[in-house]
Amino acid sequence: MTAQPATRPAVPAPGSGASVALRGLRRSYGDVHALDGLDLDLAAGEMVVLLGPSGCGKTTALRALAGLEIPDTGSVAIGGRDVTRTPPNKRDIGMVFQAYSLFPHLTVLDNVAFGLRLRGRTRAARRERAAEMLALVGLGAHGDRFPVQLSGGQQQRVALARALAVEPAVLLLDEPLSALDAQVRVQLREEIRRIQREVGTTTLFVTHDQEEALAVADRVGVMNAGRLEQIAPPAELYTAPATAFVAGFIGLSSPLSARVTGGRAELLALGASVPVLPGSIEGAGTALLRPESLGLVPDPSGTARVAAVSFLGAVTRYDADLPDGSRITVQAATRGVPLQVGDAVRVEVEERAVLVTAS
Repeated sequence: MTAQPATRPAVPAPGSGASVALRGLRRSYGDVHALDGLDLDLAAGEMVVLLGPSGCGKTTALRALAGLEIPDTGSVAIGGRDVTRTPPNKRDIGMVFQAYSLFPHLTVLDNVAFGLRLRGRTRAARRERAAEMLALVGLGAHGDRFPVQLSGGQQQRVALARALAVEPAVLLLDEPLSALDAQVRVQLREEIRRIQREVGTTTLFVTHDQEEALAVADRVGVMNAGRLEQIAPPAELYTAPATAFVAGFIGLSSPLSARVTGGRAELLALGASVPVLPGSIEGAGTALLRPESLGLVPDPSGTARVAAVSFLGAVTRYDADLPDGSRITVQAATRGVPLQVGDAVRVEVEERAVLVTAS
């Protein structure tokens, strides 16, 4: 099932970016369908993040846009121009990969200027533009260093500066942060988002990290088996998943037996009812509840029991077993003495819409 939002969200003011249209892309490797009729649009200046499990087709989609993969069928257009059979170096794109791919024998400044040299820019123009890009990524004082003298995060900033130096119509980011440690990843993803907004380059970002995708995207596309399950702004994707796959892949969900009538789902194990999201089935099914939609209250007469406690700093996550044998996950701000494994609790349910799927 593929779901598309009816309206497109506001995006940063276009700079040098161009619109992108992927239409009916199919790409197979023997019996494996990496892309299965993929349709995807990016507005000029928009950042779209493709997210999904390994083998879902997200990297193949990026490579098809780059010209590194030729689709079996379908078309690729950049700025309204069909580039399906156009070589990569003629597509006006910049790319940043997981591996930094810097030239070890060149200084940082010369690495950034390399693409400009291939385009015939004068030495003075190359150096001026490279210096501007290094300043943009916060490395203005590092131009005379060599890659080996930089940290991993700094090297990836250089790779980003190099990709932007040629003023591409489209920027492609293929798992650019996955080789970095957690703290550097957070810092650099924020920098990438700041720079992308400032420059206005249309950007397709591929990642397997859900938090990363939700943090930087104008829209997130969740892929499964070569198709888009849903593409929407991050908040919409999280609060209103269109399919069970999206609900299960984005964040945590507790599956509970439910019965839907009149636009509401009766949660059979909890004796509560909540509104349902569009796309929910009628009758008996499974409701998918987010952890923050549930609460646990200490109650000696409560019918649920705490099964696991995970302290996560500002929040604590609890698993609780219900009388019917199902288990729910609850996440709450850490306050005072947390509940303990074995505590009897009462489950409270917030009035938030849920997706109900076939059991």
